[in-house]
Amino acid sequence: MRIVIAEDDALLREGLALLLRAESLDVVATTDGPEAFLAAVDEHKPDVAIVDVRMPPTHTDEGIVAAVEARRRLPGLAVLVLSAYVEQAFATDLLAGGAAGLGYLLKERVGRVEQFLEALHRVADGGTAVDPEVVGLLLSRSRPDDALTRLSPRERDVLALMAEGLGNTAIAEKLVVTEGAVHKHIRSIFAKLDLAPDDRADRRVTAVLRYLRQ
Repeated sequence: MRIVIAEDDALLREGLALLLRAESLDVVATTDGPEAFLAAVDEHKPDVAIVDVRMPPTHTDEGIVAAVEARRRLPGLAVLVLSAYVEQAFATDLLAGGAAGLGYLLKERVGRVEQFLEALHRVADGGTAVDPEVVGLLLSRSRPDDALTRLSPRERDVLALMAEGLGNTAIAEKLVVTEGAVHKHIRSIFAKLDLAPDDRADRRVTAVLRYLRQ
C-alpha cells in the first residue's frame, strides 16, 4: 500500500508516517499543503491519500478541494480525511454517490492505533469509514425524520453501524448476532424508510443519508 500524507501539523504528519512505516506500509511522501500534495500524487501515484480537511493558506476546505482534485487526476485513489472537528457538510457529502474508497475520521482517532489502521485498510480496499463519534455528533444535531421513528432500537443500531461504513459481517460481529439477522434488519429498515429496489440509487447509501442529512 503506497500512501501520501497531507497534513500541515508537522508533529502529526511525521507521527503518522512513523506509525504507518512501523506497520510496513509504504509512505511515499509527506506534504504540508495542497499544492505539494497534488504534486506528490502526480509523481508517486499512491493507493491511498491521508488528507487534513483544513490546510493553508486559509485553513478552511483546502484539503477537501485537493482530495477531490487528486481523485480526478488519479481515479480510484482512496482518500482518508482527518479533521479536528465534525464538518457536517463534508461528512454527509462523503456518503453521496456510494463513497467507495473514502473515509472521514476525527484526528483523535489516530491515537487509537488499531481502529485507525482498520479504517485505513477498509478505505484502501474500496470501502467507507466514518468515525463513530462523527456519526453520533451528527445524529445529536439532526432534526427528527418521521420515517426513522418507525425503526426499532436494534434497527437504529444497525443503521448507525452502516453509517460508519461497516459491512454486514462486521455489523454482526459488533452486535453479536448472525449475518442473517443483520440482513433481516436491513431489509426491514429499507421497508420502513420506503426504499424500494432501484437501479438508480444505492438503498444502503440512501438510508444512511436519511439518517445523517437532516
